[in-house]
This record gives sequence, structure tokens and C-alpha cells, in this order.
Amino acid sequence: MGLLRPSHRKSPFEALLFAAALAIVVAPRALHAEARLVIEADTGKVLEAENATVPWYPASVTKLMTAYVTLKAVKDGKITLDTLFTVSPTAASQSPSKMGLKPGTQVTVDNALKMMLVKSANDMAVVLAEGVGGSIDDFAVMMNQTAQKLGMTQSHYVNPNGLPADEQVTSARDLAILARAIVKDLPQYEYFVHIPAIRFGRRITQNFNRLIGRYPGADGFKTGFICASGYNLVASATRDGRRLIAVVLGASSGTMRAVRAVQLLDRGFASNNGLSWLKPSLGTVDSLPPIDASPPNLRDEFCGGKHHKPASDDDDAVVASTSGASESSSGGQTNPTMFLASSLQPTMPKPSEWLSASPAPSEPIVVYTGPTRTGAALVAAVAADADNQATTKRGKRSRVAARAAAGKAVAGKDSSTKSDAKSAEPAKHASAKPDMATKPAASTAADPSAKSAKPKVAKPNGT
Repeated sequence: MGLLRPSHRKSPFEALLFAAALAIVVAPRALHAEARLVIEADTGKVLEAENATVPWYPASVTKLMTAYVTLKAVKDGKITLDTLFTVSPTAASQSPSKMGLKPGTQVTVDNALKMMLVKSANDMAVVLAEGVGGSIDDFAVMMNQTAQKLGMTQSHYVNPNGLPADEQVTSARDLAILARAIVKDLPQYEYFVHIPAIRFGRRITQNFNRLIGRYPGADGFKTGFICASGYNLVASATRDGRRLIAVVLGASSGTMRAVRAVQLLDRGFASNNGLSWLKPSLGTVDSLPPIDASPPNLRDEFCGGKHHKPASDDDDAVVASTSGASESSSGGQTNPTMFLASSLQPTMPKPSEWLSASPAPSEPIVVYTGPTRTGAALVAAVAADADNQATTKRGKRSRVAARAAAGKAVAGKDSSTKSDAKSAEPAKHASAKPDMATKPAASTAADPSAKSAKPKVAKPNGT
């Protein structure tokens, strides 16, 4: 309590430090809980942490572990990037986001990794899991063994893509450890985690990580979303040879997770200005003490009631306000220590300014099905994939049109049948009892609420 009750007269600078410490103590916490962490990739030093060891559902950032296990197998010579894996019915049946390849289609490890990490393709994650591990369950064992070796003590995996599973958990701490391992253990394959865009046939898909191509020095890693987790992001950037890794879990939108990551990275880079002594050391990422608790389930907040979130972790929602205090704060709190440091730095663009800009021009990386190809063979493979997409699209339109036509035909037949039955009914009554021939019409006139029967139109099933 000596800091809060000083007995000596304070200098202006000491008074400012006292106010900063007091603000940290009494500042209210944000209503929406998030987990945030930023570390130095080289040393593992923690620069900022909030809820960093709270268990969390990983969603599609799970695919970073899938990529690590797969690329470790490549590095160890068990497979190559040219190895062909086959899309199984299980892989093809995965929920979106996915490539939508038919069972029996073959794809190289190289192309499957690019599709998985850029488009966040759930089917490609299963293709890799079955190809490397033999089955989803056996690959999950490999994922958990790898997590233990890396010191990810709060992580447990049951699938390779992060689709909802109560047993699939991690933490911001563990994800930072994993990202560090990718940088340190697999530097020759690290380019997979910062590909700006891919082209598959006619389709171009931008990386869901909005920092890529926008935030200076951005060079990784992966996004994720399920209803239970909120919007997650593992991101990294390098400036002047210093690389930082930021983790954001439970953000309110795809835009906000990117804003939060930019805030963390900005503050992290600003901390290397000689004023780091103002903030107590938080140690290294592996020394952060784990919290023994159940992960928060944010399903009601993100997908309950009127909320209708996409199945994919791609989110084009625009944040209503990401300027002013909200952009210089951490969950609604201004960090006084960081304010002191940032006030001495050149003015930097706001996160919303980075993210609203168009990504830097880049040529999408071509991905395709079948074996590795180059030159004319590659051009032919890309053209074949484009033709398949066009055929599939025409086929879907034909099926929808056929169902609609069938529905109209059924409706017309139903209407005609009811009309014939209605016109035949008075004749039947007339032949049985002549005095009842006009009774149905009289009854309708006497009761204005009575309505003539309307045919039920058979609606085609949705696709």
C-alpha cells in the first residue's frame, strides 16, 4: 500500500506514475470478456496479458496444430509436399467453410495446406489428418502428443479443424507457444501461414486474417470462429528484426479481432523504447500459470436469439465505432503505462485505418487438384478445376429449377384435383337429394367467414 499512500512530496513525474498505478487498480473491467496476449517470438517474453490462461474453445485456430503436425511429418521425411491424399466421404461431409471437393478427388499436401490455412477449409483439415494419421482419432492423438511436447498444458484436441466439440480446448498462452514453435521449428515452411490469397479455378479467396497485406510487417497466422468461442485470431508482425505474436480470443466480430490484434502489436512495438521499466515484468509465455476452469461458452451471446452468425470464421461485419478511446484501450480500459510510452512515439494510424485500406496488391497463389504440376500441365489442371466449378454451378441451377418445376406441377395437379372434386360434389348431392343441390352455395353466402379451399404449393427443398 506504500505506492497508494506515499508519505513524501511527489515530483510531477512521480505524481503521474501514481495516477497511472491508481487507474490500473480501480479501472472497471470490460463487460465482454476476451483473452489477449502479446509476446516476443524470439524470447517468449510476455509484453501484455489478459485472461491469457483462461481455457478457451479454439475454433479454426486448431488448424495451426494440424499444419504443425503435418509439416513436422514433411520435415522428418515421412511424407513430402507432393504426396497425394484422397478426399474421403468423411472429409467431404464436413461443414463449411470448405473447398467442397468430391470424395475420391486427390490433392497434394502442399495444396491441401494452402487451402486449409487461407480459406480455413474444414474438409482439407480432415484430408490431412486422415492422410498423415490414418484417421481423425489417430491424428488427434498425434496432436495431443505434440501439444504435450511443446508445453501446451491447457490444450486438448479431438478433431483437426476446430468444429464444435466440448473436449476441444486451448488458451491464449498455448496458442502463443504453438505459433512460436511454428516460427522456430519450421522456418522453411512458415510461408504457409501468411499467404495473402489463393486462386482455385475461377475462385479467389483472400486470407481471413485481415492484417495480412494491410498492417506493416504482418506475417501470420490464423483466424477462427464458432458460436461458443467468438472470433479468434493468432497474428504476428515483424519490425526492425523484432517479431511479435498476438493472440485474441472471443472478440465480437471478425473486424474487432483484427482491431484488437493491431492494438496489441502497436503497444508491443511501442514498448521497445527504453521505457519498459515502467511496467513490471510478466515473465515468459511458458511460465504463465494455467487457470483450472471450464472454457466460457459464448453461444448465447453470439448465436442466440436474433444473432445469426456464419458457419465460417470469415466475417465482414463493420464495427460501429473503432475510433477514439476504443482504439487506444484494452477492453474499454486505458493502460496508463502504455499511454506514457505511446505519447512519446510518432503518431500511428488507428487500427480501423489499417484495416479499412485495401490489401497490398499481390498475385493469388494457384491451388489445384491432382498431382504436382508445372508449366502447361499446371495451366491445364487449373482450367479443368474451373470447368468442374462451372459444371457444378450449372448442375445446381438445373436441380433447383427441376425441383421448382416439380413443385409447381404438384401444386397444379393438387389444385386441379380439388377443383374437379369440388365441381363433382354438387352433382353427387343433386343425384342423391335434389333439394340439396344449391345448399353449399347458400351456406357460403350465409357465412362470410367461410373460405374456398386453396391448393397447397409444394416448396422445393433448400440447397
